[in-house]
Amino acid sequence: MMGRATLRALALTIALASGTPALATNAPQTRLVECGAQSCLAITGSRSAVDSPVTINGQTVKTYGGRHWRVRMPVEAVRRLSAPYARTISVAVDGAKKEAKLPVGMMGHADLAMLVVRVK
Repeated sequence: MMGRATLRALALTIALASGTPALATNAPQTRLVECGAQSCLAITGSRSAVDSPVTINGQTVKTYGGRHWRVRMPVEAVRRLSAPYARTISVAVDGAKKEAKLPVGMMGHADLAMLVVRVK
Protein backbone atom coordinates (compact mmCIF):
# COMPACT_ATOMS: atom_id res chain seq x y z
CA MET A 1 0.00 0.00 0.00
CA MET A 2 1.29 3.47 -0.89
CA GLY A 3 1.81 6.13 1.72
CA ARG A 4 0.26 9.60 1.61
CA ALA A 5 3.52 11.22 0.51
CA THR A 6 3.81 8.81 -2.42
CA LEU A 7 0.20 9.43 -3.48
CA ARG A 8 0.70 13.21 -3.30
CA ALA A 9 3.88 12.98 -5.37
CA LEU A 10 2.11 10.80 -7.94
CA ALA A 11 -0.87 13.18 -8.12
CA LEU A 12 1.44 16.18 -8.53
CA THR A 13 3.40 14.46 -11.30
CA ILE A 14 0.21 13.60 -13.19
CA ALA A 15 -1.15 17.14 -12.80
CA LEU A 16 2.07 18.73 -14.06
CA ALA A 17 2.44 16.31 -16.96
CA SER A 18 -1.15 16.79 -18.12
CA GLY A 19 -0.86 20.60 -18.05
CA THR A 20 2.27 20.81 -20.20
CA PRO A 21 0.67 20.21 -23.64
CA ALA A 22 -1.99 22.82 -22.93
CA LEU A 23 0.67 25.48 -22.41
CA ALA A 24 2.22 24.77 -25.79
CA THR A 25 -1.05 25.17 -27.70
CA ASN A 26 -2.52 28.27 -26.06
CA ALA A 27 -4.48 30.43 -28.47
CA PRO A 28 -3.91 34.19 -28.42
CA GLN A 29 -6.18 36.08 -26.02
CA THR A 30 -8.21 39.22 -26.78
CA ARG A 31 -9.97 41.87 -24.71
CA LEU A 32 -11.30 45.39 -25.17
CA VAL A 33 -9.30 48.22 -23.61
CA GLU A 34 -9.36 52.01 -23.68
CA CYS A 35 -6.69 53.78 -25.69
CA GLY A 36 -7.24 57.49 -25.65
CA ALA A 37 -10.66 58.56 -26.94
CA GLN A 38 -11.31 55.27 -28.73
CA SER A 39 -11.58 51.60 -27.86
CA CYS A 40 -8.85 49.14 -28.81
CA LEU A 41 -8.54 45.38 -29.00
CA ALA A 42 -5.63 44.12 -26.90
CA ILE A 43 -4.22 40.86 -28.27
CA THR A 44 -1.63 38.83 -26.36
CA GLY A 45 0.18 35.61 -27.11
CA SER A 46 3.50 33.83 -27.06
CA ARG A 47 6.07 32.86 -29.68
CA SER A 48 9.22 30.77 -29.79
CA ALA A 49 11.55 33.61 -30.84
CA VAL A 50 11.49 37.36 -30.19
CA ASP A 51 11.94 38.17 -33.89
CA SER A 52 9.09 35.94 -35.13
CA PRO A 53 6.55 38.05 -37.05
CA VAL A 54 2.93 38.24 -35.91
CA THR A 55 0.09 38.74 -38.40
CA ILE A 56 -3.53 39.48 -37.64
CA ASN A 57 -6.00 38.63 -40.40
CA GLY A 58 -3.07 38.58 -42.83
CA GLN A 59 -1.57 41.95 -41.83
CA THR A 60 1.82 42.07 -40.10
CA VAL A 61 1.59 44.09 -36.89
CA LYS A 62 4.17 45.67 -34.61
CA THR A 63 4.37 43.82 -31.31
CA TYR A 64 5.62 44.80 -27.88
CA GLY A 65 7.33 42.46 -25.48
CA GLY A 66 9.56 39.50 -26.15
CA ARG A 67 8.44 35.90 -26.35
CA HIS A 68 5.22 36.97 -24.63
CA TRP A 69 4.00 39.64 -27.04
CA ARG A 70 1.11 42.11 -27.04
CA VAL A 71 -0.59 44.30 -29.63
CA ARG A 72 -3.21 47.04 -29.38
CA MET A 73 -5.33 47.70 -32.45
CA PRO A 74 -8.13 50.27 -32.72
CA VAL A 75 -11.52 48.55 -33.01
CA GLU A 76 -12.12 50.31 -36.34
CA ALA A 77 -8.91 48.78 -37.76
CA VAL A 78 -10.01 45.31 -36.63
CA ARG A 79 -13.40 45.86 -38.28
CA ARG A 80 -11.72 46.86 -41.57
CA LEU A 81 -9.62 43.67 -41.54
CA SER A 82 -12.47 41.33 -40.55
CA ALA A 83 -15.64 39.97 -42.06
CA PRO A 84 -18.90 41.53 -40.82
CA TYR A 85 -20.13 39.92 -37.60
CA ALA A 86 -16.90 37.93 -37.23
CA ARG A 87 -16.47 36.05 -33.97
CA THR A 88 -12.74 35.37 -34.32
CA ILE A 89 -9.60 36.85 -35.82
CA SER A 90 -6.79 34.88 -37.42
CA VAL A 91 -3.45 35.28 -35.63
CA ALA A 92 -0.36 33.75 -37.25
CA VAL A 93 2.80 33.36 -35.17
CA ASP A 94 5.86 31.26 -36.05
CA GLY A 95 4.07 30.09 -39.20
CA ALA A 96 1.17 28.62 -37.19
CA LYS A 97 -2.25 30.18 -37.68
CA LYS A 98 -4.72 30.17 -34.77
CA GLU A 99 -8.14 31.65 -34.24
CA ALA A 100 -8.57 34.08 -31.34
CA LYS A 101 -12.08 34.68 -30.03
CA LEU A 102 -13.30 38.27 -30.14
CA PRO A 103 -15.18 39.82 -27.21
CA VAL A 104 -18.92 39.16 -27.47
CA GLY A 105 -20.73 41.76 -29.58
CA MET A 106 -17.58 43.56 -30.71
CA MET A 107 -18.26 43.15 -34.42
CA GLY A 108 -22.02 43.73 -34.22
CA HIS A 109 -23.59 46.99 -35.26
CA ALA A 110 -24.90 49.30 -32.57
CA ASP A 111 -27.31 51.22 -34.81
CA LEU A 112 -30.75 51.40 -33.25
CA ALA A 113 -33.48 52.52 -35.63
CA MET A 114 -36.31 52.67 -33.09
CA LEU A 115 -37.06 51.65 -29.54
CA VAL A 116 -40.67 51.23 -28.42
CA VAL A 117 -41.48 51.17 -24.69
CA ARG A 118 -45.01 50.43 -23.52
CA VAL A 119 -46.42 50.65 -20.02
CA LYS A 120 -48.76 47.86 -18.93
